[in-house]
Amino acid sequence: MKGDRVEIVVDAGDTTRTYEVVASRAGRRVETAVRRGVVEVSEVTRTGAVVRTARFMANRVLALVEQPVPREDGSEKQGQSGRPFGDDPET
Repeated sequence: MKGDRVEIVVDAGDTTRTYEVVASRAGRRVETAVRRGVVEVSEVTRTGAVVRTARFMANRVLALVEQPVPREDGSEKQGQSGRPFGDDPET
C-alpha cells in the first residue's frame, strides 16, 4: 500500500546508518525476506514485479522496523451488527 515503509538500522563499524524503503506509488507494497544470511527489503508492484531491492548482511542489521500506513476508521469492514469482524461481544 502506498506509504508503507521499512526502516533498516545497520552497524557501519563505529556508527550506525539508517536506510528506508518506501512504497512510493499506489498499489505497491514493501516486502522483507531473510535468506542465506542476507536481509532483502523490496518494493513490489501488484503483479509481483520487484521495482527495487535493498540488501544487507544479516549480521550487520541491528533493527528492522516495518511501519504500515495508518488506516482510516471507515476502512474496517463492518459485520451485520455494525462491529468490525473479529469483535466478539461474548468475551
